[in-house]
This record gives sequence, C-alpha cells and structure tokens, in this order.
Amino acid sequence: MPNWGGGNKCGACQGTVYHAEEVQCDGKFFHKKCFLCMVCRKGLDSTTVAIHDTEIYCKSCYGKKYGPKGYGYGQGAGTLNMDKGERLGIKHEEPQTHKSTTNPNPSKFAQKFGGAEKCSRCEKSVYAAERIVAAGKPWHNFCFNCLKCGKRLDSTTVADKDGEIYCKACYGKNFGPKGFGYGQGAGALVHTE
Repeated sequence: MPNWGGGNKCGACQGTVYHAEEVQCDGKFFHKKCFLCMVCRKGLDSTTVAIHDTEIYCKSCYGKKYGPKGYGYGQGAGTLNMDKGERLGIKHEEPQTHKSTTNPNPSKFAQKFGGAEKCSRCEKSVYAAERIVAAGKPWHNFCFNCLKCGKRLDSTTVADKDGEIYCKACYGKNFGPKGFGYGQGAGALVHTE
C-alpha cells in the first residue's frame, strides 16, 4: 500500500525524506544533507561511505576507529601513520600507565613548565616549536635525518632501530630481510651471501 502521507524516515534525523532529497544506504533512507560521516561530518556518497552497525562513516574515519592499528598500517603503500583520529573526536581506550619523567633537567621550574628535553642526535635542548618525537625520543627538526645517509625524514619516511632513526631505504639495506628475492624496487631480485 502506498505511503500517501509522506516519505520514509531519515536514518539520521528521523524526519520525513521525500523522493527528491532521498539517499538510500544499507536499506535505510537519508536526506542528502544528513548523509554525513558521524565523526568528521563530511558529506558522503556511494564511494566514500563505510557502515558499522547502524552508523555511517567516511572511509578515513572508519579506518581510524575500527581498522587495524600499529606499525605498517598507514594510509598508502609504505606509509607509517600514527594518527588515531583524536582530532576528529574518536576516543580510544588504552591502559593508563605511569610514565616516569625522562627530563634530565632537575630544575623544579623546568619540570613543572615543560623544560626542554635533550635532542637524541646533538644532545642540545629541544623546545616545543622545533620538537619531533620518533623512536620514543625528542629530535630537532634539523637533526631529524637518517643516521646512515643524512636524508631528511618525515613521519612517512622514518624507520627506527634501537633508538636511532633511518630512512626506509637505509633501514631495509641494513636491517631488512636478506637473500634471494629481497630487492630495493618492484621486481628486483638480489642474491646476497
């Protein structure tokens, strides 16, 4: 029997959805203006929507909230991304552990107001404006480079081993798998002793 009194109910605002403004997703109906990611509020379409139970997300927020976590799960080939989505309002429950102060500056003023830590490379003070954290240690912007080749690094190109940082190429050459079939590029075959 036809519904003469109006359209379907919107899955987001529960208002009446008329045919001209209707978006269907997973058996539910939405206003075009209500078809938004539940976290970042970006508009969605059939190529960007990801569904979890009764909630809709953009693929990026869905991955941050429900996707795999840890080293190697980045946003593309070979990336390292530690963004867990906190800036988008995604909350993660992690066990609370007491962190001891690693600040070598004994001054009570420095301890209370965040006195400068020492750079892991040059051992000079690192202030907040120039501070990068990698391998669990602070670095200056200008010291944040590969130990082997000196190449500038960023969050997508850094790899760490024993508290030191390397570019991915030097890390692979020095610490990666060795033997037949482990080359530097696609299709490279190298046999090392």
